[in-house]
Amino acid sequence: MQRQTETREAEPRPQFLSVGPGPGRRIAYLRRRAEPSGAASPGIVWLGGFMSDMRSTKASFLDDYAAREGRAYLRFDYSGHGESEGAFDDGTIGAWLEEALAVIRAETSGPQILVGSSMGGWLALLCARAFAASRELHRLAALVLIAPAVDMTQRLIFEKLSRQARAALEANGRCLLSSAYSEQPYVISRALIEEGRRHAILEATIRTHCPVHILQGMQDADVPWQHAVALVEHLAGDPVVLSLVKDADHRLSRPSDLALLAQAIETVVERR
Repeated sequence: MQRQTETREAEPRPQFLSVGPGPGRRIAYLRRRAEPSGAASPGIVWLGGFMSDMRSTKASFLDDYAAREGRAYLRFDYSGHGESEGAFDDGTIGAWLEEALAVIRAETSGPQILVGSSMGGWLALLCARAFAASRELHRLAALVLIAPAVDMTQRLIFEKLSRQARAALEANGRCLLSSAYSEQPYVISRALIEEGRRHAILEATIRTHCPVHILQGMQDADVPWQHAVALVEHLAGDPVVLSLVKDADHRLSRPSDLALLAQAIETVVERR
């Protein structure tokens, strides 16, 4: 639900991991190794938003934060995003979840704090569910979710489409969605909507088996703050803190918002 492409000079070049059958999809990632001072602390993994990338404002802020703290940090681009291969139109929630799990399993060791922004918040919760199913809960230290767009393909996109957009989706397999974050409209595919329904989680209790901290702006036009409250209600079995920022929008990228993000990471570590 967001797009941020601000970058810093002298960013390191990415490495690539092949994910999927055959030659796979080449997924770009950046990895910061822990320093001795932070080796005992959980690592941090960034899961970005819809049409965002691993060099966005919040992702870069976390790289600076991890460097100061000596912590391990991993960030990557989903296929069709940033520096990874693939066409965005071919992407689905299932494919991006597969990539997130593959990169985390291949490039991290020990417990991690999954920091998911917008769509990345949904993917972080899906990662937690997958790790529980595969008995890999040792990989999770906590979740920090920023305006989590849970079940967004159905609840935040499809259900808000106009009649004309739905007709285009049915007839052509795609429709265009205007965005405040890009001059060009987003292409929404029928596959994205239909495949996304397989990963819906707001119809039942959600378990993460770890502390969760949610940051949510109350001026968010893309993910209403009531959506975050509904998520908290479904996380009945886990310790959850919801921080509502009264004057913040979906970006949550102001210096004060970034300070809250760092504070949330420290808080979940203490609670763990």
